[in-house]
Amino acid sequence: MSTAKKEYKRVTVKSLTEMKARGEKISMLTAYDYTMAKIVDGAGIDVILVGDSASNVMAGHETTLPITLDQMIYHASSVVRAINRALVVVDLPFGSYQSDPKEALRSAIRIMKESGGHSIKLEGGKEVKESIKRILNAGIPVMGHLGLTPQSIYKFGTYTVRAKEEEEAQKLKDDALMLQKAGCFALVLEKVPAQLAKEVADSLTIPVIGIGAGAGVDGQVLVTHDMVGMTHEFNPRFLRRYLDLHTEMTKAFEQYSTDVKNQSFPNEDEQY
Repeated sequence: MSTAKKEYKRVTVKSLTEMKARGEKISMLTAYDYTMAKIVDGAGIDVILVGDSASNVMAGHETTLPITLDQMIYHASSVVRAINRALVVVDLPFGSYQSDPKEALRSAIRIMKESGGHSIKLEGGKEVKESIKRILNAGIPVMGHLGLTPQSIYKFGTYTVRAKEEEEAQKLKDDALMLQKAGCFALVLEKVPAQLAKEVADSLTIPVIGIGAGAGVDGQVLVTHDMVGMTHEFNPRFLRRYLDLHTEMTKAFEQYSTDVKNQSFPNEDEQY
């Protein structure tokens, strides 16, 4: 049962463990730039993910694969400069950790040194175990990511719900336990059946944060641009839109254009 929310001046990986132990749910959103991160942090969100979803949201790519390590460091640096409270987690992008544990460590070190981020996140289970161990041995906190792993989209060929079959569900459970034993401080579960996600969360001592994984996990994450309605083409079942900024911003831009053309902007009070 949930207890009263504790106020943290600065959220850390330890804070998240304490929140799970108390039954306090963890809030997590994405940010890729200073201005958005400032708003998200000021609203009291616990964790800010500098996601490789920047590849889609900020750059317009079809997948997360094209974004580079340098680009992730740029986005993360912008976010870190805005933060007073939230824990900042930075995605290791595709190609920066899969081929070689030494390369994974070099990538993680670059993110921590050059962006000032507080931790990194990477996708996968036992296949990236050695990379995770090497990064953790360097003192860098790691968040895992199982279920739908967008960097593997061409392997799966679809963004459909993962782990619906018993064999894949068991592998996910085994991988989740492995990630905890390896030392990950938290785990994201993306687009998996709610009952399976709850079983995983209940079986682990580290927090499990879901996206399309039901209410039985320890926290939730959404892409900020989706939940405030800046994007409008993406409509998965798990997405709740709290605003319709696409419509509101379009109206504002149209009104600005009209005001400029009919010379009502700027008026006498808006000039020197």
